[in-house]
Amino acid sequence: MLVDTAASFAKKSSPVARARRLRDDPLGFEPAVWKQMAELGWLGLCFPEEVGGFAGRFVDLALVIEQLGSTLVPEPILSTVVLGGTALAAGGDGEQRGRWLTPLAAGDLQVSLALWERGGRFDPSWCETRAEKSAKGWRLSGEKVWVPGGHAADLFLVAARTGGRPGERAGVSLFAVDRAALAVEPVKTIDGRRAARVRLAGVEVGADRRLGGDGKAAEIIERALEVGCAGACAEAVGIAQAVLGMTVEYLKTREQFGALIGTFQALQHRAVEMFVETELLRSHAIEACLRVDEGDAGERQRAIAAAMVQLASGGRFVARQGIQLHGGIGCTDEHDVGLYFKRMQALSQLLGDEQHHLARFADLTQPARVAS
Repeated sequence: MLVDTAASFAKKSSPVARARRLRDDPLGFEPAVWKQMAELGWLGLCFPEEVGGFAGRFVDLALVIEQLGSTLVPEPILSTVVLGGTALAAGGDGEQRGRWLTPLAAGDLQVSLALWERGGRFDPSWCETRAEKSAKGWRLSGEKVWVPGGHAADLFLVAARTGGRPGERAGVSLFAVDRAALAVEPVKTIDGRRAARVRLAGVEVGADRRLGGDGKAAEIIERALEVGCAGACAEAVGIAQAVLGMTVEYLKTREQFGALIGTFQALQHRAVEMFVETELLRSHAIEACLRVDEGDAGERQRAIAAAMVQLASGGRFVARQGIQLHGGIGCTDEHDVGLYFKRMQALSQLLGDEQHHLARFADLTQPARVAS
C-alpha cells in the first residue's frame, strides 16, 4: 500500500514535467507539495513516535524514495529527512529531538547537514571550521561547500573542530545553527537542483546547540552518511527503472531503415545489459537499505560501499545507454532521459564518488592483521 500510494503520488502530483519546470525556480520545489508529503506521513516514517514519527525502519522510507526517483520528484527528502533528520535522531537529546524533529516531520522545518570543505575529498573528518568556547557557549568560524538543500534550509547541522587537526575523527563536533546566523550562497547543481556555500564568521551559538556531546559527532556523522548513501541508492533504482522503461518503449516504436530498431540484435543486447545493471543496482540497494538498521557494523558498511559503487558504475551505465539508444533526440534538453542522467550523475557524486567507495570497500574487506 505504501509503494502504491507513493507511485500514484509521483505520477499524478509530480510528473517529470514538474521537475523540468522547477529547474528555473529559485527554491526548486514547492512547499505545498512538501506539506502534502508530510501529511502522508513520509517525512516521519523513521522517526520516533514521541516526536511525531512512525518508528519505522529505513526500508519503509526507501520504498517511498524509489518511487519519487521514478519521476524525479524535486522535494529535498534526501537532504532534509535522510541526512539532516538522521543526524538529529542519532545525536539529539530528548529536548533537541522535540525542538527540531517534530516540525521536520510535520513539514515545517528544512534541515541541511553541512560537512564538506575545500580539499576534503569526501572525508567528513577533514574539518577546518573551528568552534571555540565563548561566554554564550560556542563561537564558530569557517566555510562549508556544496551543502545539499542548503539554499532553502532553516537549520544547518555544522561540523566544526573543537580540537585535533583536519583529517582526525577526534575533535569534531556537530552544532545546530539557525539560517539567520549564517551567510548562505545558493548554487545550482548539475541536476537542476540547489545546494549552498555557507560561511560562518564568528557565529555565536548556545551550549544547547551542540549535538551528542564530546566524542560523539564522528559516530553521528557516519550514521547520517550511511543512511544517506542507502537513500541515494534507493532513488537511483527508481531512476534506472524509469530510464530502462522509456528506452525499451522507444526501441519498440522507433523505425529506421524500414524496421523497428528494437529488432536489431545489437540494440537488444544493449537493452539486456541495461536490465542486468538495473537489477544489480536494485539488489545492492535492497541489501544496503536493510543492513542500515542492523547492528553488525562491518556487514553494514560493506553493503553500503558496494551499493554506492554499483550506483556509480551500473547506475550511470543505464543512464548513459538510455541517451545513446535514443540517438540524437536523447542529447537534447527537450527529452526527459537527459534529466534522469543528470540526477543519476549527481547522486553518484553527492556522498562520495566511485573511487572513494571502492577504496572504502577494499579497506573494509582486508583481513585483520595479526601482530607478530
